Amino acid sequence: MLTRKGKYGLKALMHLAHLPPGQFEFVSEIAIANNIPKKFLDAILGELRNAGFVHSRKGKDGGYRLAKPASEIKVGHVIRVLDGPLAPIPCASQTGYQRCEDCDEATCQVRHVMLEVRQAVAMVLDNRSLAEMRDAANDDVATVLLRSQG
Repeated sequence: MLTRKGKYGLKALMHLAHLPPGQFEFVSEIAIANNIPKKFLDAILGELRNAGFVHSRKGKDGGYRLAKPASEIKVGHVIRVLDGPLAPIPCASQTGYQRCEDCDEATCQVRHVMLEVRQAVAMVLDNRSLAEMRDAANDDVATVLLRSQG
């Protein structure tokens, strides 16, 4: 399940994706516009800055902006940075793999299903950019779903 940290991080990046390229936005404005606690957002934006998603600048003309075009930022990468692996269980993870002590991985049907779940989630999130999320904001859900299946 997506944590609040992951959700707030995506909301903050979406906010920045709507700004003209190069424009900075203060943390307080992002927090108010997206109903995110400012102190929590400060920490999240720090992680996003360290991961190369945003740039920050101090001063009266400061704030945060995207470090690269929204079309180059994949949702899956953001979620992995903020929340960790996408897999529902450690033995199905590609980035945080841990062997299970209680089963034979070759025959464990739970693992096999969770590998499929992980693959399906990764397929959507790793192929969706912030720009696509931003541009789909005004589309209806059916159109977005049809586009992702095509």
